[in-house]
Amino acid sequence: MTGPSTAPVPFRTPLPPDRARRMRRAATGLLVAMAALFALARSQQGTHPLWDWVLAFSEAAMVGGLADWFAVTALFRHPLGVPIPHTAIIPENKDRIADSMARFLQSNFLIPVVVARRMRAMNLAQAAGDFLASPGREGVSRIRGGAGELVAEMLDSLDPERLGGQVKAGLLHQLERLEISPLLGQMLTAAIADKRHLPLLESLIRWAGLTLEDNEEMVRQIIHQQANSVVRWTGLDERLANSVLDGLYRLLAAVLVDPEHPLRRKVEEGLEQLAHDLQHDADLRAKVEGMKQDLLANPALGTWWTGVWERLRLSLISSARDPKGGLSGPFSSMLGELGQALREDPALQRQVNRFARRTAVGVATRYGGQIVQLVSETVKRWDVRTVTDRIENAVGRDLQFIRVNGTLVGGLVGVAIHLLNTVL
Repeated sequence: MTGPSTAPVPFRTPLPPDRARRMRRAATGLLVAMAALFALARSQQGTHPLWDWVLAFSEAAMVGGLADWFAVTALFRHPLGVPIPHTAIIPENKDRIADSMARFLQSNFLIPVVVARRMRAMNLAQAAGDFLASPGREGVSRIRGGAGELVAEMLDSLDPERLGGQVKAGLLHQLERLEISPLLGQMLTAAIADKRHLPLLESLIRWAGLTLEDNEEMVRQIIHQQANSVVRWTGLDERLANSVLDGLYRLLAAVLVDPEHPLRRKVEEGLEQLAHDLQHDADLRAKVEGMKQDLLANPALGTWWTGVWERLRLSLISSARDPKGGLSGPFSSMLGELGQALREDPALQRQVNRFARRTAVGVATRYGGQIVQLVSETVKRWDVRTVTDRIENAVGRDLQFIRVNGTLVGGLVGVAIHLLNTVL
């Protein structure tokens, strides 16, 4: 018993509509008309001299039409099913045609020099800019809508828990590799140099004043408890508490309004020293790194991130699918700005065109042979009928015009020969 056949099955693809059918019927109808005219002229021959001219025309037209029918038919199949040598040329030479198509594609389109020369003559960046900068162009709206739907489908199709876990793992891996102490020190140094720490410092002073105001009674009780009985008996503890509170208020107000206050300067020196130690003190850097690792190992951080990621994912899906949502406007504006820049900036055009040219040349260099092989193997995998029908559908209309022209030109040649025969 033999096993199942492993022979490759010819590849069949849906064929486009036969556009040459009407012309084929017209050419055949013209040939039939010439045959009927020939029969009529033959039956009326001798009744009038004009019928001799009609007979010459119809006879030669039939010969020309039949000859061209045979030539056109022989390209695609055996005429009348008879295996005449050198007919059915395309089916018999399918593999050679595939190799010829591949060589033509390689020699005319996939040679790096040819690709570079053709790309150099094109301004792809400007063409893309003109397309994207047109606000009412249907293609731009479809690109925007398609991109939004693609983003939504991608986020919706992926497993939320798995995707969130992968994102979380990626962030954790990057944070574990990143030493944040020098980074914090550099950020603090830059903030101090640009005076960006002053609003925070002033906010802290105001917060301290409000906190002191809210807790005056607690401060008074502490002073009262720490004072001895004599001070309490004389009532000096209350005056002492008022003086302490008044002094603290005056100190905070002075620090707040005076940029050169010694206490403010002392705080700034402490911040500068902290920024320096974060970058250069090995012990402090080790402590900060340990705090970072403890925070990353805390399960609460993972739970918090999972909730944040899920809310972010659902928000992105909703915005992407909403034509008037949050992604539509910015994305459309971004496309318009990109198109405007591509259309008006010559330097950007040169860079984009250079990148496109190098990319195309690189693809032709690396994958040109594979592309050619793919074309050749694809055509070879087509069965004979598919190849024949595709080529005939592509050029069949023009070939049927050849049959019509052959019929008419043959008839005219027949009239010319009859004229010469009559004159001579």
